[in-house]
Amino acid sequence: MLNFVPSEFIIPEIMETEEYRLRMLSIDDVEKDFEAVISSAEHVSKVWPDSGWPDGLTLKQNLIDLGWHEKEFQNRTSFAYTMVTLDESKVLGCVYFHPTTKSDHDVEVFMWVRQSELQSGLDDKLFHAVKIWLERDWPFESPAYPGRTITWDEWESLPESDF
Repeated sequence: MLNFVPSEFIIPEIMETEEYRLRMLSIDDVEKDFEAVISSAEHVSKVWPDSGWPDGLTLKQNLIDLGWHEKEFQNRTSFAYTMVTLDESKVLGCVYFHPTTKSDHDVEVFMWVRQSELQSGLDDKLFHAVKIWLERDWPFESPAYPGRTITWDEWESLPESDF
């Protein structure tokens, strides 16, 4: 399997704006993350519409999920960032960078913000900031944003890469 990112690439630890911080999602975030997901279940279920997530999510299952994300981050096989207020008192959302098997793309990018923050425009601000961050600080050349810049039906119909 090819490396998701080059071995010499230094993974960005933090991306910060005047409104929020993105940093590695970890098991230490379990309670605040769980509250954010559950309070926004209707909205976040659209991130991966066919997955059923977060239906039935428990605090224990969330701990397992966050541990999985943290280990993948450590192993450099995918990257999950929590979006927190600058004082770290509240989880506002998450951003995920996953490897893809779709040809013509080198990363799948997913993100969500709390349902209560949608009217403030935070989702659009996050999307814009993440696109710039990827262009400026990451080695990806052709990111894909399923459910955002490409419909899910179009995404599912894209051919798989040959390797």
